[in-house]
Amino acid sequence: MSMKIWAAVTVAVALVLGAVTAPVASALPEKTSFVDPNLKVTSVTLGRTSVVVSGLNTVAVPVTVVGGYTTTGSYKIYLNVFLDRTGGTGPARYMVAALLTLASGTNQSGTWTGVLYVPSTANGTFKVNGVMQGQIIDGSDGGMTTPTPFAGPTITVTGVHLPKIGVSIIPKVVPFGSAYKARVAITDATTGKPYGSRINVQITFDNLCVEYDGDRYLTNTAGVVERSFPAGAADAVNCVRLRGRAFDTAGLHWWVARPGIVAAAPSKTSVKVGTVVPVNGSVAGAPARCPVILQRLYGATVWRGVSQAVVRQSGRFTVLAQPPYVGNVIYRVYFPRCWQYQAGYSKPFTIRGL
Repeated sequence: MSMKIWAAVTVAVALVLGAVTAPVASALPEKTSFVDPNLKVTSVTLGRTSVVVSGLNTVAVPVTVVGGYTTTGSYKIYLNVFLDRTGGTGPARYMVAALLTLASGTNQSGTWTGVLYVPSTANGTFKVNGVMQGQIIDGSDGGMTTPTPFAGPTITVTGVHLPKIGVSIIPKVVPFGSAYKARVAITDATTGKPYGSRINVQITFDNLCVEYDGDRYLTNTAGVVERSFPAGAADAVNCVRLRGRAFDTAGLHWWVARPGIVAAAPSKTSVKVGTVVPVNGSVAGAPARCPVILQRLYGATVWRGVSQAVVRQSGRFTVLAQPPYVGNVIYRVYFPRCWQYQAGYSKPFTIRGL
């Protein structure tokens, strides 16, 4: 699988309500990969040096590769040309001219031709940086090949009326074990209005956010569509993908917001003044490495932090209480907002100082 496909995240200007946006590469591991030793590239040519693209349209740019592929047979060889962004502010980070076919010569020494479909979201400059053989470049075949490096030509893209992706999660904070919905709206970022056509989008989760084709939905003419997610999807990255011919032209990835549910109890409820008392507890969802703060009640209404710890991989934690005076000392554990987990408190509990 191409490392570029695995790690890249194409994010348009977007708003997500009830979620935390995050690059999918942080949720999914990198894969070991290698360059195909059988592929030799002599030249790559683009049919145009600049294009102007508007809205959801694409512009077809001819692509030609001269090279060869060492094979023992005469089966059909497809080549794919990768371009990386070198400048500009469009959301697309890379482009691919996919499935170039042999136009003349042989597999070992020939000329391949095909088309690069350039979207408006490529606004900026792109440079050819590699070529890869194969019919599948999204990793769905389990391949780990990276493009053969090749410093090729540059194309300048002027994108106008780029798509803006907005997402609302229903409900905004999703309870554990509950299904939920994502409401997606795609509009013209320049005018703020819908494009007036029905748009094919992928709204999905987990590995389908970076490989294969995801679950497809069709917006209404206002650019709006809803998708229901099963409860288990909330534990994985979710996404919207605007899919081009061979790569995502725009997209958005997010984590569903979760409630901060905290439970805590002291290991002892009465000790001599100054004795350290472990307070054990847990946070629902096991948000590992997030902080928890033991708070003590001062007076009637003021809570102040007195010790701190982090949530372990198991979701459990231990903070330390130390009653400073004789009598009932009231504590609670505070979980501040961390990633997609909302802030929360445990029920207050008492340790009596003797």
